[in-house]
Amino acid sequence: MSSLPSVSGKKAKKAFEKLGFQEVRNNGSHAILKKEGVLHLVSLPIHSGHDVKKGLLLAQIKGAGLTVEEFLDAL
Repeated sequence: MSSLPSVSGKKAKKAFEKLGFQEVRNNGSHAILKKEGVLHLVSLPIHSGHDVKKGLLLAQIKGAGLTVEEFLDAL
């Protein structure tokens, strides 16, 4: 398994959107994304100047039913 790089919330959001997820709402500074057929909602913090923590990003990737490699290809 490849290791995850440090990415901003905006970059992570764009990667999930390339994989078919759509933003359904904003909850404060968090973007909530959903994909048809996937029960898990992806919640990403969008904070300027800060990267998404690797543990949170990995949990969102796995919850979305993706592999790290699929996510890295979308980056």
